[in-house]
Amino acid sequence: MEFEVTGALMQSYTICKRQVWLMAHQLVPDQEHPYIEIGRLIDENSYQRDRKKIHFENVVLDLVRIEKDNILIGEVKKSSKAAESAKMQLLFYLYKLKQSGISAKGQLFFPEERKREIVELTPELEDKIIEAINEIKEIALHELPPAFLKIPYCKNCGYKEFCMS
Repeated sequence: MEFEVTGALMQSYTICKRQVWLMAHQLVPDQEHPYIEIGRLIDENSYQRDRKKIHFENVVLDLVRIEKDNILIGEVKKSSKAAESAKMQLLFYLYKLKQSGISAKGQLFFPEERKREIVELTPELEDKIIEAINEIKEIALHELPPAFLKIPYCKNCGYKEFCMS
């Protein structure tokens, strides 16, 4: 199976490898799950002045700001609880842009918490992204998903019913 790694896969990678496999095999989480709906609403209603939902290859950028000669790519999230996974997603976007010759900086936005976090793609973080891309592809190639492992994220996961049944 050949597929392109997406930002959603990269975000899931740091949280749950089983979720990565499910997403890679087009098994969609419960779209009516309250946390998915809340996240969608926050994304749609925050930072409306900025250019939003820019599609680039297999990437969808939440917002793009161009200030002077600098491009800022923003990722809007409901909460900073999963800031590390959101950072990996944004780093993946910065990496994809760099591969196309576009230099940009990133920023995570947590509007409900009124927090922001600057994200820059360093050589070390780029190596981490490449390693994650390779591991995501490897996980997706397996015939069966990784074994279920209960973690704190399970209680708010859109795959909860699937994994725990």
